[in-house]
Amino acid sequence: MAVKKDTRTPQAKSVELLVAMTGKASPAKAAEGDKPVFAYIESLPEPQKSIAKHVDALAAKAIPDLKRAVKWGMAYYGVPDGWCFSSGAFVGHLKLMFIRGNELQPEPPVTPFRMGKATRGVELTAMDEFDDDQVLSWMAQAAKKPYVTAAMKKKK
Repeated sequence: MAVKKDTRTPQAKSVELLVAMTGKASPAKAAEGDKPVFAYIESLPEPQKSIAKHVDALAAKAIPDLKRAVKWGMAYYGVPDGWCFSSGAFVGHLKLMFIRGNELQPEPPVTPFRMGKATRGVELTAMDEFDDDQVLSWMAQAAKKPYVTAAMKKKK
């Protein structure tokens, strides 16, 4: 079987990625549960898909009672008491943002635009940028300090 060589220029490949990722969060519909998050991750282009799969696997490892949801076009991860962090794909990178990130040690380096004053995280463009031990530590710390919405407080 012959393998067709990809003859597109780097610029053409880059344009395809820009078309796939507009700079805004995904139009994925809000829904709670594993299935919507897995579908969201599968809908992503590479390299964001591989990075998001890795983030999801680390979340499952770090948090035994992990709950998942798609909110605002991103994957959200939490514990029964609240939400801890989000993972969203954008043009050329994936944001891993911790809702109460300014309380984590060491504090994640990125303060995102329009995601809350306490939110901190990292922007990842490739798998080799991962420090699994650090990300697992942040996830475990975040699980102990979940963000509780007003609606969640009413349920208690």
